[in-house]
Amino acid sequence: MWDNLWDQSPYCVESRNHLQSPNCFPPGNFNSLLSLNFSLLLLFQILVKSPERKKDLFQAMNPQLNKPNSNLLLTPEDEQKMITEVRETIKKHKSIKKMRECRPDEFSRFCCDGSISRYLRARNWNVKKAVKMLETSLIWRMNYKPEEICWEHVAAEAETGKIYRSSYRDKNGRAVLVLRPRFQNSNSTRSQIKYLVYCMENAILNSPSDQEQMIWLIDFQGFNLSNISIKSTKETAHILQDHYPERLGLAILYNPPKFFEPFYKVVKPFLEPKTANKVKFVYADDPNTKTIMDNLFCMDELESAFGGKDEENFDIMKYAEKMKEDDAKRIALHRGESGSETASSMPIANPDSDTEKLSDTNSIMTNVDEARKVSCTT
Repeated sequence: MWDNLWDQSPYCVESRNHLQSPNCFPPGNFNSLLSLNFSLLLLFQILVKSPERKKDLFQAMNPQLNKPNSNLLLTPEDEQKMITEVRETIKKHKSIKKMRECRPDEFSRFCCDGSISRYLRARNWNVKKAVKMLETSLIWRMNYKPEEICWEHVAAEAETGKIYRSSYRDKNGRAVLVLRPRFQNSNSTRSQIKYLVYCMENAILNSPSDQEQMIWLIDFQGFNLSNISIKSTKETAHILQDHYPERLGLAILYNPPKFFEPFYKVVKPFLEPKTANKVKFVYADDPNTKTIMDNLFCMDELESAFGGKDEENFDIMKYAEKMKEDDAKRIALHRGESGSETASSMPIANPDSDTEKLSDTNSIMTNVDEARKVSCTT
């Protein structure tokens, strides 16, 4: 649907004209650039998650069909009523009976108020569509078992530092995932997605109890068109928009190719203001955009590659140790099972709280050193 809407719009012509202009790219690269164009479209498809937003996009591309947009004004009581309705409806679905019976804690975590609220927001508070989306996610989690992915399963994908959770958060307490496309080291879409899922689960696990979103900090230093994989990008969009709704708080494109921003300006009018503001362009040589980093991060903690003062580079050995510690913490939270007394004494998942609200992260981290010996047995 997205591709058809884009192709039918006059803005697509404007984008193609810009891409084909001699001042935009050197000759002979247009086929590769079409792949990049498609990948960028998928990025925006992640942002425009719901059918309601795609309908708004269609109306924006066809002004003659525009109608006044009626935004829902819900009271907290209305929202709670919808959350309860989703929960009670999903319990009756036979498709997730196995999950309820075999993995009741996992079911409870994703049918808590916070989780259901995200699915409702992603579907513009449409109960029927939110139920369908949540059901699909629960079936996916039952089969894919993302909470059982351990470091030893993804270490080969991680060794170049193409994606990792930073040791710092932004000033709002959001976890930060650093992405460096130039360090892609795998041709396996399955392995790439498995590592992405591992990183998403890890970022959620390490988020404070009052924060459900994260930051994506994308470093385009050394980027070239060979880093683009349509298949991987499409699968990434599918995983993020269908199974991690409302998790992306901000995507910072650091030193992207100059043609990224003009393309985004073409798409931006079709997005809701809240959605459009989730993408920020930052250039090391532009003082105006560098203030974005100053406002978001403590510069003493931020890596020098992003204009900060921390000169330490990604160290796979140190990162591996940190991830093993997090695996131990996750085992304690998700299963309540551990090979050590310390890990067993860690707080167990509360069925009435969201995944990232399972316990006080700061409290858990005080026990991490003692739990390092806990290994993943799956």
